[in-house]
Amino acid sequence: MACAIRRPFAIASALRQVSKSTLVVNRAFHQASPFKPANTIFTSKPTAPITAIAKSRNAFQRTYMQPAAPISGPNTGNLKQRLIYGAGIFGGTVLAINLVFNRETREDGGMPPFEREFLNSVFVHTGLGVGIIGVAASALHRSGWSYRLMSMNPWLVIGGSLALSIGAMYGTFNTNPDNYVQKYALWAGFNVIQAGVLSPLMFMSPAILARAGLYTVAMMGSIAFVGATAKQEKYLYLGGPLLAGVALVAVSGLAPLVLPATAARTLMWTENIWLWGGLAVFGAFTLYDVQKILHHARLAERGLIKKDVVNESISLELDFLNIFIR
Repeated sequence: MACAIRRPFAIASALRQVSKSTLVVNRAFHQASPFKPANTIFTSKPTAPITAIAKSRNAFQRTYMQPAAPISGPNTGNLKQRLIYGAGIFGGTVLAINLVFNRETREDGGMPPFEREFLNSVFVHTGLGVGIIGVAASALHRSGWSYRLMSMNPWLVIGGSLALSIGAMYGTFNTNPDNYVQKYALWAGFNVIQAGVLSPLMFMSPAILARAGLYTVAMMGSIAFVGATAKQEKYLYLGGPLLAGVALVAVSGLAPLVLPATAARTLMWTENIWLWGGLAVFGAFTLYDVQKILHHARLAERGLIKKDVVNESISLELDFLNIFIR
């Protein structure tokens, strides 16, 4: 240390001489010896030959840069065939349901104009409600609400959504139909609440959602046709059994939150009950609700109750949503 302090430039000059001598030795060693040197600290990094790089580049181009195959247009023949098959299945389903459930038609010779107008108004409000739910769900999903909803406690989501939905629904039911502002505000709030719960469905492909909506419309349309043309009050007795079926379907839907993952067979059965049992129950609810709407139309025509198409549309909206999510 004392030597370095007395001669501060001695170390630098010595290192400069060592580096020069090492560079000369390394150059001579690389030129004379075919072996790779053991100490590569002061040597330049060896590079691959140009021919090897060219070969690897050509191999990459042959493997990964093949010309893309031409994209063929849609096969119109298969599309027409699918449309024909779909129309045949839909028509056959309507005919089968009509023959099975609609053997006894109306005794008054057809639907009176007041009932027809009432039912059409209910269908229009049902379509508007489903449209509000779809638009609001898409907007909430784009705002990031779906991620926040899925990160919440599932029991909190279930309890909060049920409380808000039931509160908005009964608020709409108990509002006088003459009070348009409050009536439609509560109805819009009910639809927005449903949209907030269903917004995670927007993670799915739009084609799947469109197909599910088409199937739901086809199923409800065929069942509503049977309910509208069947004998008056023929299916109103289904109210009690359907409530029991809804309770069973709801309990089976909560099974994954209660049962352990090891109970695979039990979870499989509860999933089948939730899916197929839910389709059967809410399909029957559509039949029941259509006949209930026509019954309320006759009561409103006689002046026994007030005409309220908003309340009637909520029942069909719930039927639509519960069939759609399955």
